Amino acid sequence: MVEEDILLINVLDNIYEFSIAILLLCSFFYVRQLKKTKRERKLTTFEFAMYLITQIAIFLWVGSFFLLRYGI
Repeated sequence: MVEEDILLINVLDNIYEFSIAILLLCSFFYVRQLKKTKRERKLTTFEFAMYLITQIAIFLWVGSFFLLRYGI
């Protein structure tokens, strides 16, 4: 019973980390797309807000990741 619980926790932890990686990758590509759009035309208010929020979220995640993992 205990081994099954540990296995389940490990699987859920792996799924969690994989989902974070996918979200970061998608966020990175979304920021790149918005940068491309910004060069072609002015961003709408919503696009500009998403551009800022996404960039801030990526930097916050990277900062918290390093602080939690490496105590930097």
